[in-house]
Amino acid sequence: MKHLFSTAVFFLLTLAAAFAQQFVVATYNIRYDAPGDVGNLWKDRHPHLVQLIKFHGFDIFGTQEGLKHQLEDIKRNLPGYTYIGVGRDDGKAKGEHSAIFYNTNRFDVVEQGNFWLAPNTETPNKGWDAALPRICTWGRFSEKDTGFEFFLFNAHFDHVGVEARKESARLIIQKAHELGKGTPMIIVGDFNVDQHNESYQVLNNSAEVSDAYELAQLKYAPNGTFNGFNINTKSDKRIDHIFLSKPFGVTRYGILTDSYQAKLPSDHFPVMAEVVVEH
Repeated sequence: MKHLFSTAVFFLLTLAAAFAQQFVVATYNIRYDAPGDVGNLWKDRHPHLVQLIKFHGFDIFGTQEGLKHQLEDIKRNLPGYTYIGVGRDDGKAKGEHSAIFYNTNRFDVVEQGNFWLAPNTETPNKGWDAALPRICTWGRFSEKDTGFEFFLFNAHFDHVGVEARKESARLIIQKAHELGKGTPMIIVGDFNVDQHNESYQVLNNSAEVSDAYELAQLKYAPNGTFNGFNINTKSDKRIDHIFLSKPFGVTRYGILTDSYQAKLPSDHFPVMAEVVVEH
């Protein structure tokens, strides 16, 4: 009887550990609060955006374009979550953020930081041929139940600068090595290029990370990721991506085309991946 009890306990602990090392990571360009978005104002759409996040069970996710008050709106309506990140205009609260939200019941932040996507990474500035200053927020997270640690980098690449996008991709890989070589990493964001672009290939062919779409056992991708608030848009272009290093695997990948009253919560569809730590 004692032997059976010990075996049962071992099985349950093993099962719990396996379950704990499975979580949902996502990336979501939430569209900044633009007064000109008539019919798609933030005050009207953000309750639906938060409900989408809750329903699909995001455990940790990067956001792009969020202004400080938008991030606070999400945090207020998403109990048990908080975020890290600063504004790209002043390194404090001004301008768009590349914030990372995470479930505080699942993860602790071990380290965190920000750097600008530019040769001068330490202060607000535009890099290479970029039209705007761009920032990357990163965190080193520890899973509470297992102690498993990983980096998550979240960025919004420039919409104009071809060179800036390529160099930004290289810079993130470089920073990952500097911060913790050998530590698993996740890179998410709005990269402003699709899966056929050279800047995308800098990451996907880097031997460091792979696109979650390609790794996924189950793919749900009925559309591209940019919709322009047009519910009838149709594309196969994925410009919002999730990249993963080993030992991550992906059980499910989805481009979430949820709508409400024939409207969309953002001008981008969120992308999610259910990831597992493969031993």
